[in-house]
Amino acid sequence: MSSKTWTAVDDYIVSSIFEADPVLDAVLATNRDQGLPAIDVSAAQGKLLSLLVRIRGASKVLEVGTLGGYSTIWMARGLPAGGKVVTLELDPHHAKVARSNFARAGVSAKVDMRVGPALQSLAALGSENVGPFDLIFIDADKPNNPNYLSWAMRLSRPGTVIVCDNVIRDGAVVKKDRRRCQCRRRPRGVLLHRRRDAAGRHRHPDRRRQGLRRLCHRDRGLTRLPRQSCQVSRKMPRPRCACRA
Repeated sequence: MSSKTWTAVDDYIVSSIFEADPVLDAVLATNRDQGLPAIDVSAAQGKLLSLLVRIRGASKVLEVGTLGGYSTIWMARGLPAGGKVVTLELDPHHAKVARSNFARAGVSAKVDMRVGPALQSLAALGSENVGPFDLIFIDADKPNNPNYLSWAMRLSRPGTVIVCDNVIRDGAVVKKDRRRCQCRRRPRGVLLHRRRDAAGRHRHPDRRRQGLRRLCHRDRGLTRLPRQSCQVSRKMPRPRCACRA
């Protein structure tokens, strides 16, 4: 399927199923006017995230990578009363724009934003015993995804849903030249924990539709595969689950 056809189908789905949402439209317009990169999740992906929050019955959500808060708003809308999204953003300008978007969408009370390097923020969350989270969405700098996944496992519990965006990367994940594909480690990193259900969805190579991987932590035990089965086992630390702390 060509890029043009795929985009047309995606737009058709959105126009046929989604009601007009001036608030979310204004959020995207603000992000664009403030010079943020146009790498927000699509409306369909945002709706999926909101549905996952509701289906899981999540009250505590962690997001790694806020940008302008578009995906954060989708997930916050799916939370019950008293629910909270903890979202991590590196760039202070992005965080400022996101806060204004949260206020516009009326979800500020449901959002706890942490500004700074995500790995430092994740370590702080671990020391604060903020977890475990019911759903974790990873959509930040891709080379650090193995580290984010490791922290996601530490901050999760049995039944936690982990969503990692931008996995397939236009097919680069299966290319032989690993030096050009920093993402190749990520799907293999999933194999480091056998007691986890995983499902991948290959989407269009558009920057907003490059891949989605959903994980469900379903057991307290975490097991590393034999060394010969996974070449990245030495590079990725063996995480501990928050429920065992």
